[in-house]
Amino acid sequence: MDRLAGAYAWQSFLKSGCVVAGGSDAPVERGEPMIEFYAAVARKSIKGESGEGWHPEQAVSREEALKMFTIWPAYAAFEEKDKGSIEPGKLADFTVLSQDIMKIPEPEILKTRAQMTVIGGEVVFGN
Repeated sequence: MDRLAGAYAWQSFLKSGCVVAGGSDAPVERGEPMIEFYAAVARKSIKGESGEGWHPEQAVSREEALKMFTIWPAYAAFEEKDKGSIEPGKLADFTVLSQDIMKIPEPEILKTRAQMTVIGGEVVFGN
């Protein structure tokens, strides 16, 4: 339990000025971005459970979580001039989701699916 105080301490890192590059943590976790986004903002299991050791004070805002999975990993890879955000001059790498994860209730985040994925301006997945 003592070690869990520092596990996934995203809010503490952000408050100290760190850039947090999020990821799937595969193969430890399932590697599903919506689970990772949900975990960062809700600090709960996929069943909605929370308990000792979950540290809800380490939850991040949805805006912070979005940065953790977009522009901040690009920054960590020294690719922020080419990736991480949608703007002129950058590669068109993005995913279209079935719901607005910035506004829906937290449990609905887990039901959100990819509708389309574009890499380098080319549709590589379309539903």
